Amino acid sequence: MNAMKLSMNQATCLEKSSLEKDLELCEKYGYDMIEPRTMDGIPNYLKNHTIDELAAWFKNHKVKPLAFNTLCFFNNRTPEDYQKVLQELRQMCEWGKKIGCKTVITVPTVDLKKVTRQEIHKSAVKCLKEMGAIAAEYGMRISVEFIGHPAASINTFGEAWSIIEEVDMDNVGITLDCFHFHGMGSKLEDLAKADGKKIFIVHLNDTEDFPIGSLLDEDRVWPGDGCIDLDAIFQTLKKIGWQEDVVSLELFRPEYYKMDPDDVYRIGKEKSEAVIKRNF
Repeated sequence: MNAMKLSMNQATCLEKSSLEKDLELCEKYGYDMIEPRTMDGIPNYLKNHTIDELAAWFKNHKVKPLAFNTLCFFNNRTPEDYQKVLQELRQMCEWGKKIGCKTVITVPTVDLKKVTRQEIHKSAVKCLKEMGAIAAEYGMRISVEFIGHPAASINTFGEAWSIIEEVDMDNVGITLDCFHFHGMGSKLEDLAKADGKKIFIVHLNDTEDFPIGSLLDEDRVWPGDGCIDLDAIFQTLKKIGWQEDVVSLELFRPEYYKMDPDDVYRIGKEKSEAVIKRNF
């Protein structure tokens, strides 16, 4: 495995930053990559710039784009809503082609009315095969991020993996967010049985020690400051042949939003590197 790189997810500095500022801080603190947000980061950037300007920035700097975050709620949608998801996917793929971003992260639908697990699985497989085929036209990958909360339709690693296995496409894999892995009690045994080559993105974070099933994004803390056994997750990833050489810091903590973004990037680098150095 090559030296582990560090990426910053734009969500970590949501309130006091912008894509321009995030890129500047990534460079200042030696982050290798960034996850641009497609809900706000890129649309806000495009109010004053073009996608070609962003492509030129990446071409001329060391920092590169890791993945678009996020294509929301892809499974068990109405036909009309699902068509909008596919339109969004095509838009991200067009951007990706321009700026050299190869991966789109997608998250499962939340707050479904009562739907059986079989129906969720069936819809997810069908949608991901179609989304994977569209992404392949652009040389892109789809990475499914299960959400560790009871309201999410796919909320454990085991469920996500069974879907990815059935989809069985080289460009469709999983985003393993350490917070979400912990959030609904995903099992290391399930991770140990998976194919590491299908884990496309890893989000690094930690959490306060609330009961399983009650955790919210705001409970995330700096890596190493919480209760998640990050070392066990990384050691298991290594054993199953995980081949990506980057982890991405993703926090949604309100008190971190109030901090100076400069401090968030500086502390984030220190805390992340401590975990990385122990494991790689």
